[in-house]
Parts: sequence; structure tokens; C-alpha cells
Amino acid sequence: MPKEQPFKTAVLWDKKDNDKVACKLCNFRCVIAEGKIGHCAVRKNIDGVLYSMNYHKVCAASADPIEKKPLFHFLPATASYSISAPGCNFQCDFCQNWQISQMAQDSGRIDGQDYPPNQVIEEAKINRCDSIAYTYTEPTIFMELCADCGTLAKQAGLKNIFVSNGYMTPEAVDFASEWLDAINIDLKSFSDDYYKKLCKARLAPVLDTIKYIANNTDIWMELTTLIIPGDNDSDDELKSIADFIAENAGCDTPWHVSRFFPMYKMDSKHPTPAETLERAYEIGKQAGLRYIYIGNLPSVDAESTACYNCGETVISRVGYTVKEINLQDGTCANCKTKIAGRWK
Repeated sequence: MPKEQPFKTAVLWDKKDNDKVACKLCNFRCVIAEGKIGHCAVRKNIDGVLYSMNYHKVCAASADPIEKKPLFHFLPATASYSISAPGCNFQCDFCQNWQISQMAQDSGRIDGQDYPPNQVIEEAKINRCDSIAYTYTEPTIFMELCADCGTLAKQAGLKNIFVSNGYMTPEAVDFASEWLDAINIDLKSFSDDYYKKLCKARLAPVLDTIKYIANNTDIWMELTTLIIPGDNDSDDELKSIADFIAENAGCDTPWHVSRFFPMYKMDSKHPTPAETLERAYEIGKQAGLRYIYIGNLPSVDAESTACYNCGETVISRVGYTVKEINLQDGTCANCKTKIAGRWK
């Protein structure tokens, strides 16, 4: 091995016989032979040591409204400095960021720029952000960069956010829990066949991650389901998702039901009808969920947060813009009912 390795030594892996390594970051739990890469295509075994090949390859960085993550109950009306590195452990046919998430899989390229963690923090402060979001691709597979940025962010008084597919192992959740403050997980379907066919993954590990975070950490969690016509839009499936959230993450967990638009390998599909999203909203309410939001469908009432007790609007939103906040110390200004979340 050369004296100076251009890659970053990976976290969460074990040595095995014959110079193999076992990666413990995500639930594929790859056992990687010397000279080979893992399922995500951005982690490589070099001479019996696992390396991250995307640590020095930041491919996106911008200040976003935190509502874009989407997080509606975590520091509303603040900005989050959002960064990403190439790669993903899923291969979703409908990915909206496929140019960067599938770069390593589709072309073998890992393109980006060296963006030192201290510079990320400085840019976040310059842009008046209250948090750093690790997003656009899957943060689990650039965990080394997340950890270095996350530790510095906490020291600087900033929060840390994951936007994730939820395939991380309990070991990865525990590793991140010291600096990770919030997460939005895509619960893409309640069908294992859907996950296998459209994401090249499995459902059960995602459900396990949601339950693990809800029951073993203090990380604030919100969930998102992109509803695709003909694939995951049946009443039975939507009810199964809503019931799972209520029973395993709690009725205070926000559920974002988002409109699908044709994308990537599913560019011939039709967008999700508004009535499907409205039906999902009602199914969530019937399951006992208190906070359900319709996404990617501008100017609907279900973008705002209502007090589940008195019905008054406590956070008024249009798109990613917060128009008004009527909270007092985390309670409804009208009836004083506690509204679940992490408020500034």
C-alpha cells in the first residue's frame, strides 16, 4: 500500500480472514474481499483495510430551508446547510438525485471536491444556518464525513440532520447518536416486493431502524412516503404504513406523504393524483397520527401544523416558507397543548 492513501479510513468494520473486511454501516453488511468494493460502490478494501472513497468528494452544498428536508417539527423557519457525497446503498428506479446518488453504480465515477469539515461549518455560519443536513444521497455511506462535520457542528452550537433511507445498522445509529439531532427516514412502502423490485433492498431493516431510533435514542424523527401511482398507493398499504408509525414510532411522529413526479427510470409514470394524497392524509388521521403533511402539492392546507386538541393553526406554511408560528414554549398559543417537536 502506498505511504499516502488518497481515501479516508472507514468507520464501523471488522477484519476477517484472508484480508476480507466486514462493513457494519448498513444492513447489507457487506463482506468485502481485498481489492473489491461494497454494495454502495464507494467503500473499498485495500490491503485488508476498509476505506471510504467519497470523503474528499463533496458533490453538493447549499443552504436550504429546513422544511425542504422535510422536517416540520424541528427548528422551523431556519436554514440548514446541506451537503452530500456521491453514492447510495439503494438503487431506486425513481430517485430524484440519481445523477449523484447512482454515479458510482452507473458509471464507476466518484466526482466531487475536497470540502474540509471546518470549512463546512464556516459556510454554515456564514449562511446563518442553525444546522447541517447530510442529504441528497444517503448519509450512511459518507458517515466518516458526517461524523467529522457533526462533531465540529456540535462544538459550534449547530444541530445535525440526516435525510436517510433508514438502512443503517444499530451500530451506525449508536455511532451517530452522540452528534445526530434529527432524521427524516423514507418509509417508501410496506411491501418487501416493492423494496426488492424498485430499490434493490428489503423492507424489514428499515422498519427495524425506525423502531430502534424511536425506542433507543433521543433523535427527533419524521417519516416520508413518496406515493407512486400503481405501486404503493392502495388503501391497504397506506393503512399498514400509518398503523406501523402509530404503533412503533408514536402518534406524534410526523408523516409526510409526497407527490411523485416522473423521474430517472420511471419517467413514463404519471404524477400522483391530488386525491390519492388526500386519501393518504385521511388514512393517517384514522390511524391516530396527529401530524400528517402533503408534500409536492403546493397550496394545500395540509402543509400547515394544526393543534390536534383545539384545531388552531400553530405553524402556517406555504411550500417551504413559514408564514406564522403560534407556539409558546412548545405549546399551542390558544389552548396550551404540547406540540411534539424540537423548537428554537
